[in-house]
Amino acid sequence: QVQLVESGGGLVQAGGSLRLSCAASGRTFSSYTLGWFRQAPGKEREFVAAISWSGSITRYAESVKGRFTISRDNAKNMMYLQINSLKPEDTAVYYCAVGPYGSSRVADFGSWGQGTQVTVPS
Repeated sequence: QVQLVESGGGLVQAGGSLRLSCAASGRTFSSYTLGWFRQAPGKEREFVAAISWSGSITRYAESVKGRFTISRDNAKNMMYLQINSLKPEDTAVYYCAVGPYGSSRVADFGSWGQGTQVTVPS
C-alpha cells in the first residue's frame, strides 16, 4: 500500500501561481495512475487531473484545462500539480490519490493523502 502526503498549498491572489507536491512512501510505489482531486467547503470532492504511470497520458477537468499541469517523477516518488492563473473558484483542499487507468471517479481512487489547502481570495 502507498501512503501519500500533499504539500505546497497556501494563500495566493487571483492570477497567481502555485505548485503542489505529492510525496509517496510505503512498501511499494506501484500505482498505475495518480490523480489530483479537490474539495471546496460544503462541496463534494471532485476530479482535477490524472497522470499515467509513465507520465505519457494526462487528463484534466475542463475547469482547469490550460491552467493546471500534472507531472510525476517516479525516481523521486513525487507527483506535482503546477497551477497557473488561479481563480477564486480554485479555493479548496487538494488531495492526491491512486487509481485505475482512465478513471476520474473519486470512488475509484484510494490511498488518499491528508490534503493541502489552496486559498484564492475573491
